[in-house]
Amino acid sequence: MPFYAYLLRCNDKSYYTGHTDDLDLRIAQHRSGALGGYTAKHLPVSLVWSQEFATRHEALAAERQIKGWSRAKKEALIAGDWARVAALAKSRRSDNGIAAGAGPSTGSG
Repeated sequence: MPFYAYLLRCNDKSYYTGHTDDLDLRIAQHRSGALGGYTAKHLPVSLVWSQEFATRHEALAAERQIKGWSRAKKEALIAGDWARVAALAKSRRSDNGIAAGAGPSTGSG
């Protein structure tokens, strides 16, 4: 059974990141507001990116990683601009190789 990580664009131009084992159902749930939470308050939403993974663990890891990304990096991912994704990753590193601002992401940007 495949699993998916996905990005939604909300009506206020913010992004929501999630993972699921049934992408079509989950997107329909988000669009109807059935799940409540963040996306229900920011309808309508549209799917802007998704990727299939072999395991739930991999999909969840991708979700968590993407949640920590800047808005610019998420938009590069959506555009499929891997060079920009890589450049933005490098720009967040300090001279000692530690990610600048390392820690949990609390923003939806």
